[in-house]
Amino acid sequence: MAGSSTQLKPKLATRPRVERPKLYKVILLNDDYTPRDFVTMVLKAVFRTGEEAGRRIMITAHQKGSCVVTVCPRDVAETKAKEATDLGKEAGFPLLFTAEPEE
Repeated sequence: MAGSSTQLKPKLATRPRVERPKLYKVILLNDDYTPRDFVTMVLKAVFRTGEEAGRRIMITAHQKGSCVVTVCPRDVAETKAKEATDLGKEAGFPLLFTAEPEE
């Protein structure tokens, strides 16, 4: 075996690069008609915030016009925004949540 020559070829294995899904912001838009307690209740029910966090989000939206509630994948963000907006419509309020791509 001293005379045999073995050539080794490197294996070229490419792994597909998996990108993380783009994240979306769920934004609470302020209106002057929906009661503050109702907004806090929706935040607690849909987004699982605590009482204090829900109040902070609601007050921020009230003072600044809008507030980011959460950042999550697109399908989750759109579902939660629709669910929260629908709760407002069912109660007769113009409560509005939107989902926008995170920059």
